[in-house]
Amino acid sequence: MNEIKQKDVAIIVAHPDDETLWAGGTILSHPTWNCFIVSLCRGKDPERAPKFYNALKILKSEGIMGDLDDSPEQKPLDQKMLEQTIIELLPAKHYHLIISHNPSGEYTRHLRHEEVSKAVIKLWYAKKIFADELWTFAYEDGKRKYCPKAERDVEIYRKLTKQIWLRKYGIITETYGFEENSWEAKTTPKNEAFRQFTNSFTAVKWLNNGGVYL
Repeated sequence: MNEIKQKDVAIIVAHPDDETLWAGGTILSHPTWNCFIVSLCRGKDPERAPKFYNALKILKSEGIMGDLDDSPEQKPLDQKMLEQTIIELLPAKHYHLIISHNPSGEYTRHLRHEEVSKAVIKLWYAKKIFADELWTFAYEDGKRKYCPKAERDVEIYRKLTKQIWLRKYGIITETYGFEENSWEAKTTPKNEAFRQFTNSFTAVKWLNNGGVYL
């Protein structure tokens, strides 16, 4: 990939903390990136919302939150409403890079992660959001056999330095307040991985094929 030192980057996630868990090290490693982070859920959560904005300060990013349903029942969202919410929350501009969830999620399983990924890919393909390329988080948990870990057989695989990982871990445990024995703290990946798409046709073809390369 041709690295651009200063680039406009949008990170679109389902929940506050997803940006840190799955891409926090990459964000921290690129301080010249102009990042705008969208969390689609928990915007009115009196506990999680303030923590998200505090995390943004550490990540030196701007951002905004929506308040889509995130109840334990995980009833499917209306796809059109989800797509419209993304359009409304994301500033209308052309981004060098958009980063979001994987269509199969990062672990087994969270419907919101899957829905957000599919919506982002479809919006990019329909030219309703604009970017030079898209990265999707690339993690797997062996169908709940272990904590999510970065996939190696992908276009982008980053080994985080100890310093960067500790900063990322600090956001999870100190800023978001997750206990050291929590799933989030135990999961916090020391490596980060992404699938890279440089055109929307390839991305939507991959999506329609169930996230498997032909």
